[in-house]
Amino acid sequence: MTDLTTTYMGKTIPSPVIVGSSGLTYSVKQLKVWQDAGAGACVLKSVFEEQILIEADHDLNEVHFHPEGADYFDVYVKEHHLSHYLDLVRDAKKEIEIPVIASINCVSASQWTEFAQRLEKAGADGLELNYFMMPSDPKMQEGINERTLFQIVRKILNEVKIPVSVKVSSYFSNLANTLDYLSRTGIAALVLFNRFYQPDIDIEKVDVKPASPFTTHRDITETLRWIALASEFAECDLCASTGVHDGEGVVKQILAGANAVQMVSAIYHDKAAALENTVRFTGEWMEEHKFATIDDFRGKLSRSGIKNPAFYERVQFMKHFGGR
Repeated sequence: MTDLTTTYMGKTIPSPVIVGSSGLTYSVKQLKVWQDAGAGACVLKSVFEEQILIEADHDLNEVHFHPEGADYFDVYVKEHHLSHYLDLVRDAKKEIEIPVIASINCVSASQWTEFAQRLEKAGADGLELNYFMMPSDPKMQEGINERTLFQIVRKILNEVKIPVSVKVSSYFSNLANTLDYLSRTGIAALVLFNRFYQPDIDIEKVDVKPASPFTTHRDITETLRWIALASEFAECDLCASTGVHDGEGVVKQILAGANAVQMVSAIYHDKAAALENTVRFTGEWMEEHKFATIDDFRGKLSRSGIKNPAFYERVQFMKHFGGR
């Protein structure tokens, strides 16, 4: 018999497959379905700081508040969003046995320390900080992206005792250095990588439109590379996200060094069957290859686990197309 349990963010979870933050995790009813289908944990849909701030500003302009009423209205809008989220955490903890991880999508360090404390008090098993800042401003001071993230992480860690993970993009000037530094701050896990809507262009309407929000199997490659690289130096758990669509993807990421993986797109397409098939395949693959536990093969093909680490470096591209 194979044992699919693994540890993530300091907790033992029944399988390495986690349902990632999305519209799939915004009700207790949904969480129950994923738990029954074999999920090891669920990350609740993120609370977006930017969305709250935009909504508050929009509504304030709409009703033409006097300036002295602005602060009160801002607090009201934010509290409306956050109270609903806290209720979801409390209700989930009454009904769900697997870990329930709250998620905050933050763009500054000023808004979230108090809310993190309230999430902890509501019973969240952990907190995922979902951070993304597009470095598209050529006048942005060098390193500001990294410094903002580090400031957020330090403030949150000072306020809560529950385990904290950080979900990041690959948009950093020195990604390996940033991941290394983050892993030493005291966080419980790094999640590689977050995914946001991508732009596309409608050539018939001559307008910009959102690209598909869903990943494909091909999107696994960048995450796979960085899980394999980061597992060599990271001093926290690693969770692979983006492009994991089935059991094969789960096995690949664990071989590269991941403690767990997050799935979203495949579950949107195939519902609970995607989870059930993924968990079943992982167990059958382990049995076929005579691995009794996840730890028996985790990191077996990480950068430090293979004879030729250059497989995860750019040189392999040149060798392939150079005919060697």
